[in-house]
Amino acid sequence: MNPTGYPELDALLPRLDAIATLDRDGLEAERIAVLGRKQGALTATMKALATLPPEERKRFGAESNRVKAAFEEAFAAREAALVTDVPTYRSTDLTMPGRGRWIGALHPVTLVLEEMVAIFRELGFAVAVGPEVETEWYNFGALNFPADHPAMDMHDTLYLTQGPGEKVLMRTHTSPVQIRVMQSGPPPYRVVVPGMVYRNDAWDASHAPAFLQLEGLAIDEGIGFIDLKATLSHFARRFFGPRTKVRLRPSYFPFTEPSAELDVECRICYGSGCPACKQTGWMELLGCGMVHPNVLTNCGIDAERYTGWAFGMGPGRTAQQRYGIPDIRLLYGGDMRFLRQLAGREGRP
Repeated sequence: MNPTGYPELDALLPRLDAIATLDRDGLEAERIAVLGRKQGALTATMKALATLPPEERKRFGAESNRVKAAFEEAFAAREAALVTDVPTYRSTDLTMPGRGRWIGALHPVTLVLEEMVAIFRELGFAVAVGPEVETEWYNFGALNFPADHPAMDMHDTLYLTQGPGEKVLMRTHTSPVQIRVMQSGPPPYRVVVPGMVYRNDAWDASHAPAFLQLEGLAIDEGIGFIDLKATLSHFARRFFGPRTKVRLRPSYFPFTEPSAELDVECRICYGSGCPACKQTGWMELLGCGMVHPNVLTNCGIDAERYTGWAFGMGPGRTAQQRYGIPDIRLLYGGDMRFLRQLAGREGRP
């Protein structure tokens, strides 16, 4: 549009070209900003008509109406274009299949942990949790660890404080939660304790510096080792399959007496011997034993009246056995191709 000769009208003309680029919301906002009855820019300019000399009113009024008509024409043209112009549909081939969206899923170790917890829930166990930062007494002292036990050295434990006084550390097992459960009130207790634990270990085929652990505790009158064996054997066969072979062999832990390791038949070679099981045909599943009387006493429980058992295992290693994975680092490498393969596999034979 040609200039009008009036600066206040000519200042509005650049806005005409911009109208062709506006979307629906912007178009309506610009219409109000220019032609609005109360605060429109052109409306405010035309109010100056009354202040002009009579000889200028006719010419100024004619130019104002010409500008107004130009804006109304531009607004109408853009509105019509928005109704008929559908570039999105024109540039899209509607016959093409839709793109698949990436859908997240639970990690295999998390799935294994949840299944473990569910099995023990069926047996009447509750779930207990606790802090990941603990004092030395909860992590070691209450559990009957002697002061010179190797696990209390820096090469195994990640300490957060040094110097005199009780030290604070990242828990090396979820056993401190068992202590807190036993301090919470009188027996009986039947709990499983899932959670992250931390150790100053180097990455290798079977170790990680931070990993999930699942522990269990049962305290009551008259509980014996046979109850421990029956419960854990039932768990192994529920988890790996009804024909799974299990065995108990003697071991040592400061917080249990007697202590044992529960092994299951190797899930890779099924007892014939392979590198994964070091040619033994067996793979260690968990450590367990009868709760040491000193631990009960430390928690204020009458060790002459109550007995119980405890166990601890790593769902990461259990996932290794279920899926036949030779190196635990594969589970933590973040390779989605590998994790998708596991997601499509059936765990039990």
